[in-house]
Amino acid sequence: MKNVFVVGLDERNHEILRRTPTGRDCRFHQLLSLDELQTGEVDIDQLIDKAEKVLDDFPDTVDAICGYWDFPVTLLVPILCERRGLPSASLESVVKCEHKYWSRLEQRKVIDEYPPFALVELNGDPTVPDPPGYPMWLKPVKSASSELAFHVLDEKDFGEAVSELREGIDRIGRPFEQILSRVDLPPEISEVGGRTCLAEGALHGVQAAVEGFVYRGDVVVYASLDSVDYPGSPAFLRHQYPSGLSEEVRGRMADVSERVIRQVGLDNSTFSVEFFYDPVEDGLNLLEVNPRHSQSHAELFELVDGVSNHERMLLLSLGRDPRMTAEARGEFAVAAEWYHRRFGDDGVPVRVPTEEEVAELERSLPGVSIEIVPEEGRRLSDMGAQDSYTYELAKIAIGAEDETAMRAKYERCVEALRFEFAEQDEDVKPEQGADR
Repeated sequence: MKNVFVVGLDERNHEILRRTPTGRDCRFHQLLSLDELQTGEVDIDQLIDKAEKVLDDFPDTVDAICGYWDFPVTLLVPILCERRGLPSASLESVVKCEHKYWSRLEQRKVIDEYPPFALVELNGDPTVPDPPGYPMWLKPVKSASSELAFHVLDEKDFGEAVSELREGIDRIGRPFEQILSRVDLPPEISEVGGRTCLAEGALHGVQAAVEGFVYRGDVVVYASLDSVDYPGSPAFLRHQYPSGLSEEVRGRMADVSERVIRQVGLDNSTFSVEFFYDPVEDGLNLLEVNPRHSQSHAELFELVDGVSNHERMLLLSLGRDPRMTAEARGEFAVAAEWYHRRFGDDGVPVRVPTEEEVAELERSLPGVSIEIVPEEGRRLSDMGAQDSYTYELAKIAIGAEDETAMRAKYERCVEALRFEFAEQDEDVKPEQGADR
């Protein structure tokens, strides 16, 4: 049995990891809790010291260290692995992916499929960069889960976004600068630091992503997925596997991804690369490079392929070739991670679906698993890892024989999941339905 330490191990993913072929021969140990990693402004040096003590005090061998969450997990893993000589990507290559400006500079050396971009300093009186001009997205050079990402259409939007960015950028920006201090940065990145913003031209079309891995310098893309927004909103409604795009477009996404991954020097790592594809103009643009696979896709691969994408992460962390020798097959032809959201108004949940209600709903719908996101009594805006315009109420993984059947299962779930919110102590507002 191998001892695998997972940074930010949570119950849901622990269960999925234990179901993988490699995971059946592993003991999984939590290395730092999600609260420690994601609540408030974290201190990177303190987290490293705490993790090192846990590893030093462990009475058996430490065979692997891995993680599947965004900041700061992706950056802690290579630091902790390097100290023990365990397989991992280099810290510099991960930073090249995660520092949005550095990533764009590297991308433009090897591809043309990226939007216009420019830095925006928050000090003084920032001016609107042109390019990209309006419409644009304004975001920190390092963020997580669309936190502090603003769709800017005019001067008023720009001013409001700058104000909110100034107020909130330190939460991730300051600890990210602790990471940057550990890397030999080129002057153009050292001058930018971790508390500057990037303006990028707004992309349009359909969203899609590829997942892959790098093993000893060999880049392999093994899957394509679609991301579908709520109508009229940039918020995700679902991530769907497999992608419905043509084989030609999927091939182009794979080619662009491979060139960028080689350019940044990522190795011994999973990755996911997000794109916008415009079917009218046949245009492809790279949105973001993530030096990790997506844990939110784990059950989708399990439902369709029979094995979750965590399997490849585990094999890499143990120094093994992540190519799967045996073909597995899941129960369903299509699967998606759906997001039931509350738009606009903040609120305090005074009722969330109970564990018994969720379990009964899952039993009644084959291929469905549900995660309730908010806690009763905790204001929605206090939840971590939320974007700037919606609040997640539930994440619903669904497998089905086709997209029509999958949508029907989702609508059944939304109808059955009952939430109630109080704007103030005496004001209770019931909520059902995906469009609220």
